[in-house]
Amino acid sequence: MQIVTKNKTITFGLRPLVMGILNVTPDSFSDGGRFTQAEALATQVKSMLDSGADLIDVGGESTRPYAEPVSEHEELRRVLPAIACIRALHRNIPISIDTTKAEVARQALKAGADIINDVSALRFDPKMIRIAIDHEAPVILMHMRKTPKDMQDEPVYHDIIQEIMDFLSERISSATQQGLDRERIIVDPGLGFGKTVAHNLTILKNLRAFKDLGCPLLIGHSRKGFIGKLLALEAQDRDLATAMLSAYCATQGANILRVHDVGKTMQAVRLYEAILQTP
Repeated sequence: MQIVTKNKTITFGLRPLVMGILNVTPDSFSDGGRFTQAEALATQVKSMLDSGADLIDVGGESTRPYAEPVSEHEELRRVLPAIACIRALHRNIPISIDTTKAEVARQALKAGADIINDVSALRFDPKMIRIAIDHEAPVILMHMRKTPKDMQDEPVYHDIIQEIMDFLSERISSATQQGLDRERIIVDPGLGFGKTVAHNLTILKNLRAFKDLGCPLLIGHSRKGFIGKLLALEAQDRDLATAMLSAYCATQGANILRVHDVGKTMQAVRLYEAILQTP
């Protein structure tokens, strides 16, 4: 299985690819404000690259629970220097732009990004699908209940796995009917986006079900609140648990793991890969 961008091909092998999270926001739930200055940003990018990141995801608007949206201008002011920083340090690593705004995606792709990571699954901005098609950009379609501002207001599902499957199937159909190649679609069940602790655990227990959609599967579990609630850990102390979940997700067919601490998850998936390669 592989995903083709305008300028490169991303191939999935035995282990999941590790996507480093680069939040250039003042209010993200675990690292808000840490990488808004040029020196700190460059240091973090270099750390991810040295740890072996396969992709880097750049976000300029927090999607934590109850987050307020930011303007297009402000989001661009945050993400474009981050993309330039990555490209200055590495010409070829795939970059995804984490945005729901078509103009932010357009300018980010023009600046060197390759993939659109849209937590609304192309619902919030009707122009987004055209940007993806015109730029031959793969799109990550994520399940989210409502919006970041109200997604955690009493989330209720009758059959959460089937409801997420139905949602993602519909979004895949909508995108392909409008002209997006199915081979450019990645799916994400949206851990933590309008889900309780029990919902998140059910998703993790049933990850393989999402492979039936026929698209690469991305899991964004890093430092999520359900880990903190289960283990009584603050966000900055959840990287070991995240790495352990990364290893579990690898055994369940995940293709991309979106994490804050690239090094710990890379260790986990490389051990998994070594076990699989042993005769």
